[in-house]
Amino acid sequence: MYELTVNGKFSAAHRLCGYPGDCARLHGHTWTVQVKVIGEELDPLGMLVDFKEIKKHLAAVIDRLDHQFLNEIPGFGQGGVNPTAENLSFYIYRLLEKPILEIKKGIRLKEISVWESPDAYATYREE
Repeated sequence: MYELTVNGKFSAAHRLCGYPGDCARLHGHTWTVQVKVIGEELDPLGMLVDFKEIKKHLAAVIDRLDHQFLNEIPGFGQGGVNPTAENLSFYIYRLLEKPILEIKKGIRLKEISVWESPDAYATYREE
C-alpha cells in the first residue's frame, strides 16, 4: 500500500459556542490541513497519483475557508456544530472524498488532519 501526503494552510477565525474559556471569544488561527491518500498500484511513471492533482482539490477547499469566520459557514455556528479542529477535519474529508476518488481508479482518501497550532491537531478517518 502506498500513501501520499499533501499539506495546505489557510487563515480563519472562529469561536467555540458554549466553551467555558477563552476559545468562546472570537479568535483566529493559521490552520494547516494534511490530506493523505492511499492506493496499491503505481502508474507507468512510478507515481500513485500526481501531487498536483491532490493539491488542486485541496486548494479549492482552502479557498472556501481562507479568511472566513468559520461559524458562518453552513453547518457550523448557530444551529450547527462548533468549528473545532475535529469538526473541520470531518468537514474537509467530506468535501474531498468524492473528488479524490474521481482522480484515478484505485486511490482513496485515507484521512484528513487539521492543525489549529503547530502542536495541536485532530484527524478524521473512516475505518
